[in-house]
Amino acid sequence: MSIRNKKRIFKKIISWAGLFFFGVAAFMIYRQLSKYTMEEIKDAIIETPNKNIILACIASFIGYMALSSYDYLALKYIKHKLAAWKWIFAGFIGFAVSNNAGHAIVSGGAIRYRLYTRWRIPASNIVKMVTFSGFTYLIACFFLIIIGYLCSPDHLLSSVSSPYVNWTVVNLSVAGLAFYFWGCIYYKKPIIIKEIEFYPPSLKLAIAQTIIGSIDILMASLVLYFLMESYVDIPFFTFIGAFIIAQVLGVYSQVPGGLGVFELVFTNLLPEDQNQAVLFAILILYRIIYYLLPLIISGIVLLMYEFKIAGRKNIRKRTK
Repeated sequence: MSIRNKKRIFKKIISWAGLFFFGVAAFMIYRQLSKYTMEEIKDAIIETPNKNIILACIASFIGYMALSSYDYLALKYIKHKLAAWKWIFAGFIGFAVSNNAGHAIVSGGAIRYRLYTRWRIPASNIVKMVTFSGFTYLIACFFLIIIGYLCSPDHLLSSVSSPYVNWTVVNLSVAGLAFYFWGCIYYKKPIIIKEIEFYPPSLKLAIAQTIIGSIDILMASLVLYFLMESYVDIPFFTFIGAFIIAQVLGVYSQVPGGLGVFELVFTNLLPEDQNQAVLFAILILYRIIYYLLPLIISGIVLLMYEFKIAGRKNIRKRTK
């Protein structure tokens, strides 16, 4: 087999891997919700005020728009222009899948490879985009971890890890954020990894990364906050601190949907007599609104797009 054919087969495998990870994401969200009966899900929805559910849905929508903007910033980074609907489409589907399937770089990257190669973006640039988006989230995490640990009550921090570990994480976040911005301002040489050149982004782009990434995480926190406030009174800044800790731990543990991590953190945040009942209803709705609904919507949109592409190919074959 020639090298050219091998490359073609490899590209097809990566392209089809996007659909595979979509299936993995669907299976993972099914596993998360399958432990609840339809009656339990219905009760959780009924017991939560409609106003709070609507606000949570709005926050989820804004959050996914912020997530899609990761792709916009990544396109800015590689200096490539693309129609707005394309980067919104790719970003929304990519994050709807990676949020549920875990291993965001692999699962979301496979979706993006399938879509962006169709839109004539070279594979090397797609690698740059995925890497840049990963740094967008990392930088936002550094920024929000600092805020989160400042806002979180001591008993919550000590329940997650020791004071020494907490102080170390905060200092690493400060150092990581400072180093990244220093590199954006002063380091102008390319970083070459497997023949791909990565240049530090401009300071303006780095600030945009911090803002967009923070909006994404804050909107995700508001989804849970709007659902939680109907059950128990929690100071907003205390809640934000707890959520950031749970979010970061969930992402870096690579557990799809942060399953188990939110339970660990928020069990220590809520009063003991309310833990099980409150968390039960809140987490059902949170996983439906922030994980299941976007996955269903992205699945429908992706299928429509794939059928449209397949239809065009059939028409071309007939006209030849």
